[in-house]
Amino acid sequence: MNIGEQVDTLQSEIDQKRREIRSDNYSMSIGELMSLYQQEEIEIHPEFQRFFRWSDYQKTKLIESILLGIPIPPIFVSQREDGIWDVVDGLQRLSTIYQFVGILKDENGKQIPPLTLQKTEYLPSLAGKIWEDKEHPEGSIKGFTPAQRLLIKRAKIDVNILMKESDPFAKYELFQRLNTGGSIATSQELRNCILVSLNPDLYRWIKQLSENENFQSCLPLTEKLIDEQYDVEILCRFLVLRTIDESLLNKIPDVDAFFTEKIQEIANNPNFDFEEEQAAFEKTFQLLGECMGNDSFRKYDVNKEKFSGGFLLAPFETIALGIGYNYQQYNATCLKLTQKIVEIWSHPEFTSAFGRGRDARTRLPKLVPLGRKLFAS
Repeated sequence: MNIGEQVDTLQSEIDQKRREIRSDNYSMSIGELMSLYQQEEIEIHPEFQRFFRWSDYQKTKLIESILLGIPIPPIFVSQREDGIWDVVDGLQRLSTIYQFVGILKDENGKQIPPLTLQKTEYLPSLAGKIWEDKEHPEGSIKGFTPAQRLLIKRAKIDVNILMKESDPFAKYELFQRLNTGGSIATSQELRNCILVSLNPDLYRWIKQLSENENFQSCLPLTEKLIDEQYDVEILCRFLVLRTIDESLLNKIPDVDAFFTEKIQEIANNPNFDFEEEQAAFEKTFQLLGECMGNDSFRKYDVNKEKFSGGFLLAPFETIALGIGYNYQQYNATCLKLTQKIVEIWSHPEFTSAFGRGRDARTRLPKLVPLGRKLFAS
């Protein structure tokens, strides 16, 4: 292919994709955005709140910026078939505003306590301020004056709208590109947000499974890891890898992107077999929970003959996925299962794939097939 043909091919690809993505944009006042929320014409996905970690001081800084006339980054929304706007980027900004004015609700529809502002460098008198002091609506030491409230309500924010006619994957791509490296702390939290956006029922099912008592008993996780949804990430790995074609494991350029892509495929798959996957999950972790508990995926010291440390992905990828793949025919006593897990830690195929310098791209093609073989009977 000559240079001219390459240029023409690139331009045709650009033209095609630009036709697939329809968008619009205009400025809206905060008062208008408040009305949209109160009339349930904009969906901010309150489930996302747990994935964003703005402190009260960060929230105060946003209100300060609005008061000072500092431009606020634009909001990105996706228009659904019913005309409702789904917030793709800007949830924390809108949530902060809605919380401050006292209209924000949680995922159960319960009112969230209004935000009390803090002292800032430029506006130290914001300390202790609330939107409105009901006893003194004209303003007080505690509440904003009517003029200050109008200043907030009349402030403009640019809204970029991804129209419903766009490529169905455009919303996902936009969400991922805007939030990667942003205020979401982990890749799994990004995946959780995508799940909520693409398939709320699947997200709720995954969350419920992640709370399974046997599953939790196998995961010696720190509070920080649990707070960052690492238990959900482990479960998602189980769903993605349990029956995956082994040939795909040799073609993973980026592990995070791979799991995000596969979770997206599951979310968009109308034939996803919830019953089958739940049966495999429950059988696997019932066996491990009853027999191994939090030793299931900890390191086994062959010399000291004991398990120690925290959760490790390598034994999970071998043991849980091996049992899960063979769950319909795999039956073993606790003694036999324990012996097999202990033996894994001296198995040459496992030890060669486990350890420092062995990332998931090189580890998965070896450990997933190994687990399927070891737990075949």
